[in-house]
Amino acid sequence: MRQFLLFSVITAACFGLPKQSVPKPNAPHPGKQVYDDYCLSCHQADGRGVPGMNPPLVKTDWVLGDKTRLINVVLKGLDEPLEINGESYQNVMPAHDFLTDQQVADVLTYVRANFGNKAEPVTTEEVTKVRASKK
Repeated sequence: MRQFLLFSVITAACFGLPKQSVPKPNAPHPGKQVYDDYCLSCHQADGRGVPGMNPPLVKTDWVLGDKTRLINVVLKGLDEPLEINGESYQNVMPAHDFLTDQQVADVLTYVRANFGNKAEPVTTEEVTKVRASKK
């Protein structure tokens, strides 16, 4: 019996159990690269944006609030002036609908967990649902 149990454990370890992806310690968040590539030039390295032009991502209702609205901003862009914390922002945010659902989820999760923000992640499933509902 003991040999059978040992054989079963070894077999399962080698062949039968799915491997889980374990993040490496000190590995950058997958959304950071997306942020650096597509968001940093307007929203800046610290997420504070550019006064009067590009809004901050730091502790605003747009970032911490309704996830569907935030996903839509990334997918569809935003071409109307908006006011955040009493300041008006004028620049157009282009649509980033060329990003995959995973990239959108990663970058929004990154933004919602950095720059002093503490909000729940955005899932790929949420992005997929929002993208599908707007076609």
